[in-house]
Amino acid sequence: MNIEYVANLARLALTDGEKKKFTQQLGEILHYVEKLKQVDVTGVEPMAHASPVFNVWAADIAAAGLPVEQALRNAPARRDNLIALPKVME
Repeated sequence: MNIEYVANLARLALTDGEKKKFTQQLGEILHYVEKLKQVDVTGVEPMAHASPVFNVWAADIAAAGLPVEQALRNAPARRDNLIALPKVME
C-alpha cells in the first residue's frame, strides 16, 4: 500500500520521517491481519462487540429542571433570564 496515496486521501502532509514511520506501522498492522486470517473460526458466531451491550438510559420521566438563577450563574451575559450572545452575521 502506498502511504503517500493514503495520506493524500486523508489530506495529510507527511514529512519523510512520518512516511517512513507510518509505512512501518501499516506494514505491522497488515502482517497482524494476515496472522488473524490463519485462526480457525469455524463455529464462532460473528459479533459486533466482545461483550453484551445494552441501553442503560434512564426512564423518560418528566422532572423539574434547574432554577433560572442556577442555570444562568455561569452565563457571560444575561438578558431577560436568557443567555445573551453577540450577533453572528455573515
